[in-house]
Parts: sequence; structure tokens; C-alpha cells
Amino acid sequence: YRRLYRPQEDVHENLYLVDCAEGTQLQLRKSRVRMQRIDHIFISHLHGDHYFGLLGLITSLHLLGRTKELYVFAHAKLKEIIDINLDASNTILRYPLIFQEINPEKHEQIFENDSILVESFPLNHNFPVNGFLFREKPARPIIHTDFLENRQLSNNELQKIKKGENYVDPEGNIYLNQDITTLPPPPRSYAYCSDTAYFEPIIPVIAGADLLYHEATFMEDKAQDAADKFHSSAAQAATIA
Repeated sequence: YRRLYRPQEDVHENLYLVDCAEGTQLQLRKSRVRMQRIDHIFISHLHGDHYFGLLGLITSLHLLGRTKELYVFAHAKLKEIIDINLDASNTILRYPLIFQEINPEKHEQIFENDSILVESFPLNHNFPVNGFLFREKPARPIIHTDFLENRQLSNNELQKIKKGENYVDPEGNIYLNQDITTLPPPPRSYAYCSDTAYFEPIIPVIAGADLLYHEATFMEDKAQDAADKFHSSAAQAATIA
């Protein structure tokens, strides 16, 4: 998400991992992504090519001395799988692993912080699968650096300016908000549609997304294979886009 999309700085400082297949740790290292900066993992469904790397990642973070929480959002059975493996290996994690169950049949918001909202929504596969929609929250105006020079503004004054208020200095001079701020970039969104047949009901959910990841397992000459296996052809993914 970070490398493909490059969201605003406040989102940019948080890394979100979507699905975790075998080889994920290797790819993270190749991309020079620090695994310890990942605090939230979203698993679309429980086919192995989407989660078999998770247990290794959880254990590696433990061995590397992680102490801060790790949140995993997934279908309920994954918690059983994680617990069985940790119990079988007599592993007591150094950090809190917080499992958040998602409903495979419901479109709902599953996560929110100061800068982003995450929704999950059902897809159409021969197995319970969820897609994810990441939406940045609108950012506040950016105060011009030349205005801030030689001024000692309190945090309260800064927050008022960011909320759109004019600034009145101690001498009574009024500075209009539009003259001392710049509008931030518009908030962006990223839709992740994992294994799914062609499924038009997702269109209202992902409409307007700035970046769409949609599976395209087959070319159009194998469209029937795609339908039989509840996957999409490249042309169908393009049609959804």
C-alpha cells in the first residue's frame, strides 16, 4: 500500500499489510520495508496463498523483540489456527496480538484512526472472501511556513487556523485564513478486491476509489474457467474499473 500509493504523510507513517502469503517476509526485506512498522494486518480469506505467511511473520516479530501491539483483522477461524500453532510450539508472544473478527457477509467499517478509515465488504468466491477499502480522512489546511517565521503561536492558535479561522495578532492585525494557509491534497482511497468472480454489487462500494486492485486470474479466452472457479478475467476486472 505504501509503495504503490504514497498517501499523505500522516498515513504514510503507518504501514498496513493486506494478505500475507508465503514469501511475504522476503518481499518486505527486498523492498526494505521495516516489518516492525507494520501494526495492522488485513487477511481477505483463508486460502493458503493469502495467509500462510502470517504465522511466520508473527513469530519473526516476536523473535526480533517486538513489544507493541499487532492487530490482525480476519475471519474467525484464523484465530483458532494462530492459537493452535502458538500452543503447539509453546510460544508466548512478547507482544499483544489483538485479533479483530470480520464478518464475511457484511459491508462494514472495521478500523479507524486519526487519518484513515478501513471498510470490509463481501466478494463473490466459492469461499468466504472480503475486500477492503482504505479511505484517508480529509486533512486540515497547511499553514504557510513564512507566516510562522518569527511568530510564537500556541498550539491552540495553530489548531484554530487549521480549522479555518482567521488569525488576529496581539496588535489586532487580522490575517485571513485563505492568505496564510494552503488547502491540503484531497483525501484518496484504495480498494482491494481479492479472489472474486465478476461481481457488480461491489461497484457502489468502491466507486470513486483512486486506486483499484482487482484480481484477474484468467485471460478472456478462459472466461469460462474464471466463472467455474469464481475468479475474474482481465477484461472483467477492467470492466469493474
